[in-house]
Amino acid sequence: MLPGEDLAARRVLLVCMAAGATTLLDQAVLNIAVPSMRQSIGATGADVQWIVAGYSLAFGLALVPGGSLGDLHGRKRLFLAGMTVFLLAGVTAATGGGPGTLIAARLVQGAAAGIVNSQVIGTIQDVSQGVARGRALGLYAVTGGVATALGPPLGGALVAGLGPEAGWRGSLLLSAPCAVLTLALAARWLPPPRRTARDSRLDVLGLALLCGCTLTLMVPFIRTPGSGGEALLWGTAVGAAAAVFVVDQRLRVRRGRQPLVHPALTSSKPYMLGTAVAMAQFGSSLAAFLVLTVFLQDGLGLSALLTAAVTLPGAVGMGASSALAWRLVRRIGARTVTVGLSLGIGAALAGAAVALSVPTAALPVALAATQLVSGVAGGLTVSPNQTQVLQHAPAEAAGVGGAILQMAQRIAAAVCLSAVPAVYLHAASGPPGAGHHRTGYALASCVCAGLLAVALLLSLLRRTGTRSRLSVHRAGSLPALQEDDLTTRAAEPRISTLFPSNPKENSCVRPEPGPPS
Repeated sequence: MLPGEDLAARRVLLVCMAAGATTLLDQAVLNIAVPSMRQSIGATGADVQWIVAGYSLAFGLALVPGGSLGDLHGRKRLFLAGMTVFLLAGVTAATGGGPGTLIAARLVQGAAAGIVNSQVIGTIQDVSQGVARGRALGLYAVTGGVATALGPPLGGALVAGLGPEAGWRGSLLLSAPCAVLTLALAARWLPPPRRTARDSRLDVLGLALLCGCTLTLMVPFIRTPGSGGEALLWGTAVGAAAAVFVVDQRLRVRRGRQPLVHPALTSSKPYMLGTAVAMAQFGSSLAAFLVLTVFLQDGLGLSALLTAAVTLPGAVGMGASSALAWRLVRRIGARTVTVGLSLGIGAALAGAAVALSVPTAALPVALAATQLVSGVAGGLTVSPNQTQVLQHAPAEAAGVGGAILQMAQRIAAAVCLSAVPAVYLHAASGPPGAGHHRTGYALASCVCAGLLAVALLLSLLRRTGTRSRLSVHRAGSLPALQEDDLTTRAAEPRISTLFPSNPKENSCVRPEPGPPS
C-alpha cells in the first residue's frame, strides 16, 4: 500500500470509528437517566419501554435495507443522509415535551443509526483487505463496545452534575457534537460512492419480508406481555414470515437474480456459527449490564453517580484488552475468542458468588472488580469474533453481510433484555430486607453465564469446521470445496493469515491481494 493510500484508509477508518461511537454512545447513555426522564415527562412504563427499546428496534430494522442500498448505490450519500437525520432526531428528542414526541424521535433516530452503521461495515470492507481489514473491523467493534460501556458513567455524571431535568436532556444531546464532527469528516474523507453489487435491482419483496420477520420477532419483547394465546400468535407470525422469506430467496436464486441475502452467507458455516456467537455474547453482556444497574440502584440504593463508578472498570478493561487482543491473536489465533468467552463465564459466575456472600458495604467494590474482568473478556471476544465472521462475506455483499450480523445482535438484545431482567425481577419480588435482590442478581448472572457457555460451544464448533476445511483445501480436495460456499476458497487464505490454525505460520503467510476495484 502506498503512503497516500495508507493515509486515506486511516482517515476512512477514523470516520467509521466516530460513527460507531456516536450512534452506540447515544443508545447507552440514556439507560442510567431513565428514572429522571420518566419523572420529568410523566412517562408510563410502556412509554419507557418504547423510548429505550424502540431505538434498538428501529436500528435493527434499518440495518439490512441500509446495507443492501449501500451495496447497490454506494455508501457515502447514505452515510451522510443517515447521520444528518440522526442529529436532527436527537435534538428533537432532547427538547421534546411529552412521551409521544420522544418515542417518535427515538424511532427515527434508531433507524438513522442503523443506516449509518450498515454503511460503516461495508465501507471498511471496501477499502481494506487481509490483515488491514481485520484490524479495521476490530477497531470499529472495540470503539462501539467502549462507547457502550462509557455511556452509563457519562449519563450518571450528567444527571448528578446538571440535575434530573437537565441531566437526561443533556444525555440525549451528548451525541450531537459528535454527529456534527462525524458529518464534517465524512464529507471530506469518505471515498466517492460506488456500486459493489453485481445486480442493480433491489429485492423489495425480500426486504419487506425480512423487516416483517424482524418486527414480529422483536416487538413482543419490548411491549407489555400479553396472554399465552397472544404469544402463540406472534410466534406463528414469525414462523410464517421466515418461511415465506426463505422460499422467496430460493426462487430468486433459481431465476438467476441476486437475492437479498447472498447465498455465500447462508451456506457458510463459519459465518452462521460466528453470527450465533455474536448474538449470545451481545445479548448476554447487555442484559447483565442492565440487571447490574437495576440491582445497584434498587437493591443497594446507590445513586446514579455511584452506579456509574461501579460500571466504569468494565469500560476500562474492555479498552485495555481490545488494544492487546490482536497481539494475542497473532500468538494463539482463533483461540482468542475462546479465551475471552471463558473469562466472561468466570466473571459472570464470580458476580453471582459475590452477590450472595460479600457484605453490603464491600459489595460495590467487589462488583466493580467483576466488571473489570467482564470488560477484559469482552475486549478479547468482540472484535476478533466479528473479524472472523465478516471474512466470509463476499465483496458484492459486504454491506448486507455486516448488516445481518448487527441485526442478529439486535434481535438477541431484544430477547435477552426482556428475559434476563424478568428472571431478576421475579426473584427480587419478595419482602424487603430478605436478600431477594441478591438472589435475583445471582440467578440472572448465572443465566448470562449460560448464554456465554452456548457461545463458547458454538465457537469451538466453528474452529473445528474451519480447521477441517483448511486441511481439505491444503490436501487439494477441490471437489469437496466446490460444494461449499462461494467465498470459501477466496476467504480461507485471509482467515489463515489472521487466525492461523498454527500461530507460528503467521510469520510466513502474507495476505493475498484484494480484488481490483
